[in-house]
Amino acid sequence: MIRILVLCTGNSARSILGEALFNALGAGAVSAVSAGSKPKGEPHPVALETLTRHGLSTQGLSSKSWDVFAGPDAPHIHGVITVCDSAASEACPIWPGAPVQVHWGLPDPAYVTPDNACRDAFEQTFQALKSRIEAVLASVTDLTDPAALKAALKAAHETAPVPEFQS
Repeated sequence: MIRILVLCTGNSARSILGEALFNALGAGAVSAVSAGSKPKGEPHPVALETLTRHGLSTQGLSSKSWDVFAGPDAPHIHGVITVCDSAASEACPIWPGAPVQVHWGLPDPAYVTPDNACRDAFEQTFQALKSRIEAVLASVTDLTDPAALKAALKAAHETAPVPEFQS
């Protein structure tokens, strides 16, 4: 089993969706967690609504600091994915185990208004992440091989659709 850390600044929207999708689609081969550099304190309600609508569990999802996954006593991480441009440009902690790191820049659905447009933005983000994660899981036979994992993570982002809303 590999462990994936999905990062976003606020850890309330994109990273929460990514965590839940990796755990659901990874079918026991992947254990995903999410965190943020400046966590909002709770997942965005429309993120939770979107996951529930797709039949995915929201149990245990929380907005937390990336410090939880840094330092010598932190759990081993195999891959780190940043899903927002601001988190990608920040100085990240040193992750135990020297995981592969990639950037999947996606617009933030949390700032879209009105409510119906916000729900549509979350749905587009969910589908964009789902397509990337499915591509990774379909293309890598050995997820524990760092080079193969990094190549699959990069290729999945380069070939997947990008949501078409403005955040």
